[in-house]
Amino acid sequence: MPDAAVRLRHPRWWALLVIGLWLGYALAMVTRLPTWALPLVTVGWLVLARWQRWGAPARPRPVARVWPWSLVPLVLWGLYVYLVASFGEVDLGAVFFHLQAGISEHGGGERIISALLHTLAMLLLLVAFTWLVRVDHRWRPAERLLAMVLLAGNPMLYGLGQRGAAIVTDDGAWLDRQYVAPVILDAPASPPNLLLLYLESLEHTYADRERFGDAYAPLATLGEQAMVFEGVRQLDNTGWTMAGMIASQCGTPLMPAGLLHDSQFEPLGKVVPGVDCLGDLLAERGYALSFMGGASTSFAGKGVFYRDHGFDRVMGREELEPRLEEPDYVNSWGLYDDTLYDLTVEEIRRLERQGGPWGLVNLSISGHAPHGYPARACRERQGEYDGTDILYSVECSAWLVRRLVERLRDEGLLDNTLVVVASDHLTMRVSAWESLVAERRENTFMLLGEEIEPRRVRVEASTMDVLPTMLEAMGFVIDWHRAGLGVSLLSGEPTLVEAHGLETLNTRLREETALQERLWKGLEPPQPPEGLAAGESVVEQILESPGEMPVETLDELP
Repeated sequence: MPDAAVRLRHPRWWALLVIGLWLGYALAMVTRLPTWALPLVTVGWLVLARWQRWGAPARPRPVARVWPWSLVPLVLWGLYVYLVASFGEVDLGAVFFHLQAGISEHGGGERIISALLHTLAMLLLLVAFTWLVRVDHRWRPAERLLAMVLLAGNPMLYGLGQRGAAIVTDDGAWLDRQYVAPVILDAPASPPNLLLLYLESLEHTYADRERFGDAYAPLATLGEQAMVFEGVRQLDNTGWTMAGMIASQCGTPLMPAGLLHDSQFEPLGKVVPGVDCLGDLLAERGYALSFMGGASTSFAGKGVFYRDHGFDRVMGREELEPRLEEPDYVNSWGLYDDTLYDLTVEEIRRLERQGGPWGLVNLSISGHAPHGYPARACRERQGEYDGTDILYSVECSAWLVRRLVERLRDEGLLDNTLVVVASDHLTMRVSAWESLVAERRENTFMLLGEEIEPRRVRVEASTMDVLPTMLEAMGFVIDWHRAGLGVSLLSGEPTLVEAHGLETLNTRLREETALQERLWKGLEPPQPPEGLAAGESVVEQILESPGEMPVETLDELP
């Protein structure tokens, strides 16, 4: 026992343990191995290390003061593993867009702590691997090959390479040719109001009772009175909140303008200014439009998007928190959904009093990854919350929205109103992740209204098809039953997903630029500040696109 204790105090086993834990963690995150496989991988590594005498060769050589070639590739893999562990799937478009649009006023405080812990663990891995390479000469030639394998096999670098392929792709305009500018050709004599309720991350996949029990049941009950669309898939560049809202309101994926738009990383002055979206179309028809969400509208360009696309009132945490009767009843993102929905009822009452058609877009927070933010009303109904079970938060979100619709209906506030209930995107990594990714995943999308026949419709579609479907459900006549890249699911016309398949569309998104140019057309170069010395220049926006693109840069920002 004393000899064993001495061996365990030797840095060899600590270094090998750190490497083994990282290996197990990385495999569990980036593959579909269950998390309980992590210790098995670690133990397997340690057994192999003992058999091969790694760190203690039979014929040792002097310690070499070398730096492994693999350190940088390991750092890049560490970044990729962190993104996968945090979000489930890495969408480079999301990374680029949030760098552009601004990430201040976010509510993910736990993400910061996680990032710090991850960085510390990554430093330990680099130290452990450096020690192994310096002490065990057998690793020195092999790790150079390992460095190349790590670089070539990193999915994040592969994705960057695919985006770079847009420069040399033969046809970078196929998606743009599929785009149909949204146009309302005719409207009903008394156009209906619109209530669009986005449920954060509340995907239709949760409706599977065998995997998720009754978590989705309150929403399924509401769906018995609605036209429910099953099969609404998620394309690349539509898998986070702003991208999901733009896909369903503009009929296009959110292809970022570029990694950098100026030298200060200032927020975007406009969001997809080159296309008309739901708000633009309804504002032209005299609709009074409001947006309400519990989180800050400064995050990710949310407020900029809605203000620039026809909305009269844009209300987030900053505008709504002063109206709370209990100022301390907030979470790290902002308002809980029970108080948000109370304020939503007040806003609809106001819109009804002023007369004329109105539209209200609402964004919930209860189902937000990784654990959700269940409201007090849910805790009183569902009992104690363990702080991690996402199914508890899913049930909370589903129940709250059903209660909101029933309350509005009972007050007579939904007369001549189309109610749309939709998930903004598929959820990111949560406690039920392994069950979610085990089978095909779908978004929530349902319509309720006086003219809507309750039924279930199985489709092959994407969230881009939501815009034309909403417009036709409201009685508007649109060109070719299409808007953007979307096709009305009420028309019987084939969607792009049906005609070409999800993978083909995703490949096009990664390789094309013409649609990206269309989205961001109208961005102007920033004006040089006063007193700019002769010869000094202002950094223009850098776009992920060929050099022959027209210059499209940002407005001057304050």
